[in-house]
Amino acid sequence: MNHYGGMHYIWWIVWIFFLAWVFFIPTDIPYQKTKKDSPLDILKNRFAKGEISKEDYEESIKILKSEN
Repeated sequence: MNHYGGMHYIWWIVWIFFLAWVFFIPTDIPYQKTKKDSPLDILKNRFAKGEISKEDYEESIKILKSEN
């Protein structure tokens, strides 16, 4: 017979939930302040990834700078 009365099963469950929470915690926690990318940052990233051409990049830079 088990003299713990099943408590060791509860502790196993607690540890499993704790480890799952540590490894699978969401990266976007609502109360954390995250930096939003500016339109210029988004444009630079798209150009760096090759999604837009140099001409499109330069034209978009002119448009964004003229709006400020």
